[in-house]
Amino acid sequence: MKKVLFSILLAAFVLTLAAQTLPIYLDDTRPVEQRIEDALSRMTLEEKIAVIHAQSKFSSAGVKRLGLPDFWTDDGPHGVRPDVFWDEWEQAGQTNDSCVAFPALTCLAATWNPEMSYIYGKNLGEEARYRGKHMILGPGVNIYRTPLNGRNFEYMGEDPYLASRMVVPYIQAMQNEGVAACVKHYALNNDEEYRHQVNVIVSDRALHEIYLPAFKAAVVEGKAWAIMGGYNLYKNQHNCHNKILLNNILKKDWAFDGVVVSDWGGTHDTEEAITNGLDMEFGTWTNGLTMGTSNAYDNYYLAMPYKKLIKEGKYTTKELDEKVRRVLRLYYRTSMDFSHKNHGFLCSEAHYEAARRIAEEGIVLLQNTGNLLPIDRNKVKRVVVVGENAIKMMTVGGGSSSLKVQREVSPLEGIRTILGEKVQVEYVRGYVGDVTGEYNGVSTGQNLVDERKPEMLTAEAVEKARTADYVIFFGGLNKSDYQDCEGHDRKYYELPYDQDRVLEAIAKVNKNVVYVNISGNGVAMPWKDKVAAIVQGWFLGSEAGHALASVLVGDANPSGKLPFTWYAGLKDVGAHALDAYPGVWRDNEKIIDEEYKEGIYVGYRWTEKNKIRPLFAFGHGLSYTTFKLGKVIADRTEISASDNITVSVDVTNVGSRAGAEVIQLYVSDKKASVDRPLKELKGFKKVFLQPGETKTVSIVIDKDALSFYDEVAKAWKAEAGDFELLVGNSSDNITSRVKVTLK
Repeated sequence: MKKVLFSILLAAFVLTLAAQTLPIYLDDTRPVEQRIEDALSRMTLEEKIAVIHAQSKFSSAGVKRLGLPDFWTDDGPHGVRPDVFWDEWEQAGQTNDSCVAFPALTCLAATWNPEMSYIYGKNLGEEARYRGKHMILGPGVNIYRTPLNGRNFEYMGEDPYLASRMVVPYIQAMQNEGVAACVKHYALNNDEEYRHQVNVIVSDRALHEIYLPAFKAAVVEGKAWAIMGGYNLYKNQHNCHNKILLNNILKKDWAFDGVVVSDWGGTHDTEEAITNGLDMEFGTWTNGLTMGTSNAYDNYYLAMPYKKLIKEGKYTTKELDEKVRRVLRLYYRTSMDFSHKNHGFLCSEAHYEAARRIAEEGIVLLQNTGNLLPIDRNKVKRVVVVGENAIKMMTVGGGSSSLKVQREVSPLEGIRTILGEKVQVEYVRGYVGDVTGEYNGVSTGQNLVDERKPEMLTAEAVEKARTADYVIFFGGLNKSDYQDCEGHDRKYYELPYDQDRVLEAIAKVNKNVVYVNISGNGVAMPWKDKVAAIVQGWFLGSEAGHALASVLVGDANPSGKLPFTWYAGLKDVGAHALDAYPGVWRDNEKIIDEEYKEGIYVGYRWTEKNKIRPLFAFGHGLSYTTFKLGKVIADRTEISASDNITVSVDVTNVGSRAGAEVIQLYVSDKKASVDRPLKELKGFKKVFLQPGETKTVSIVIDKDALSFYDEVAKAWKAEAGDFELLVGNSSDNITSRVKVTLK
């Protein structure tokens, strides 16, 4: 009897051991949550620890014993970054990792078209899937609080509602391709210079009304599978392991079921990381070989130090199992989801076409005195193109969004191609900026060195411009340090490289000057009234030249709108007017406290409150045709808290060209118990019209559009009373309004 019992127990043990070592079956049809619990039950402590931290620069370990593959992440929000060496930032020198560069996210936001956002996410997701990436580190939705932020070009502007509407389709489309979006940088990561040391002091109301809505939309509506913590601190805790932001708001209030990923090097403490919501740790102070220790990845905060605390009994595996569940859920949504028959595409013509469409829709015509634009190819004979930004590749540099592209069409090349051989197009340098052309081992291959003195360059530009039919000056910023670049903020608001002087000298000898600003930020324009046309050209990626040229000659009618307020100077920015940027160093000089003294008054909210006239208002953007907006009508004037309101307005294209207009709906609370902005964007819709065509545009809002965040109740609140619904085509051009009453 004992022998029989022993045999049964031995057989059970062998079967159990076999079950623990068998791979997870690929054709398992059980619900995902059951599969997660099954996989979790099979994992050893060492395997659980291994999946929650990096094993290389951009990957974390899977569980090979169970058939769970390694997990691969990659930058960035504008294109799939070239592969780097296992333990180094330098690119690995592969020949199959070039990509299509899509326009920077400021340009995407400037389309004011969620359809473009969906196209963006889908095409980027296809490139990532082809490259074997399971998660793309983006998109970014931090708020444009100051135009000096070096990373503004990666974000979606100053308005929380606009960013919310634009981020959701991007996430949905990318994740439909089986690639996780990792929305960043959560939260309050609004400047770069001291990003590891900034402790943000902000009111609860500003936090919830301005800085969190886009993240909330990404999680609640977009169902983002991952969130990246910011480098900065909030309430003296680093945001990659911040109890309030991660445990209380993200995971509890918003019911986020995905993975919280640390920014690379954003983890600072093992016990905070254990208890305060971090799930996966990447990039902690080491390259795995020559910095830190030889077994660097095992010494991450969530590696051996965590395991040691469990072994010592200070922690159980409760927190660890919850982290692993989230990581496994991420696996089953991406690398372990074999329902996606599409294996992706790389550098397809469809992707280039998508990049061009987004670029054309995002380009903003800021000024067009005398209808100088578009250029008539049948009448113009000689065009002079001035400026380094007409020839400089902009896809290399800028930090983690730097790319290695298959091709990038320069503005000069695009103009020469579209104008053809009948038009003489001459190029002069005008100014010399950054001639390096290299980032992390990726080189542009351009030789931009020019040893001539600035006076000689200016004289040449003026002489060539004197007799030209058109002068097109390509200026602005680039992706060098202290311009539009990760890691540093801009040092000043003015244009670099003495561009102002060159431009003013040209404007004295030619009245037909078109200034094209290449940047992700606003710049000072003291010469604004001396040039006829101003175009915001962003960083447009692979199809930059084709898109810009198409808009300049009118093949594409510009329809972009500014996603931020374009200030005349820094004194007009709330954060600078109140001396609230970049903050005050503590006595120990390790932490800088940055108080957001302007509160909810960011961007147009600030300028309107203080009666400041910006150079160009939020939502501003011109067209080559003219639109007429009719009288706004609401389907009801008295509403209860459960009602929706449909606001309608007729829009007519009264010009001679087909084009698109963005109808913008703002809400104004006429009497409130708290201080509220004069108006806030709460709806918009882009409408395409043929000449003479009229369409009725309808926008639906509910009580959320009338609400503010009540700091006492710690909840959103809509107060009974009168509201005005304002309709126009920019924040400073309201054409019609209607009053409604909330009972």
